[in-house]
Amino acid sequence: MHLLKSNLLAMALLCLVITSCSKEDSVEVEAAKYDIDLALAQKNDSQMSSEILSLVNDHRLSLGLSALIIDNQYSSAFAVKHTEYMINKEQVNHDNFGYRSEGIKYHDDAEVVGENVAYGYETAEAVVSAWLNSPGHKAIIEGNYTHTGFGVMKCAKGRSYFTQLFYRK
Repeated sequence: MHLLKSNLLAMALLCLVITSCSKEDSVEVEAAKYDIDLALAQKNDSQMSSEILSLVNDHRLSLGLSALIIDNQYSSAFAVKHTEYMINKEQVNHDNFGYRSEGIKYHDDAEVVGENVAYGYETAEAVVSAWLNSPGHKAIIEGNYTHTGFGVMKCAKGRSYFTQLFYRK
């Protein structure tokens, strides 16, 4: 019986040693979970994104809302990655939005994140007009956000795909 208790105690201590980790370890695991290549943001069509941002900000300012600040780092990298995903699937979607949201919250200290997606529009005016004519997309554009990032790219067939992420710090 004494040997059994000793073995159980040893196993319990071993489990404790194996499963314990420091705060630094959990921070590293969290960082790795939301790791993204910032170079992805360079794939974004910055000209089209700039035009979209100008139109979105004109609309926001006309309502007395603050202009959005462009983030060409994490939110744009996450947006480009999602746009590439949509191009590969050949469909517009919000798949894995929770991951993008948590990644932006982690890297940019965002409080809340929103997203608009689209495809097939040839101009900034056309995509922004479509978003403003859709109640859900319009609500995101007019939402309480401070920053935005873009993933605007053309697929091999020449169609444009759009991801615009919005967040508030």
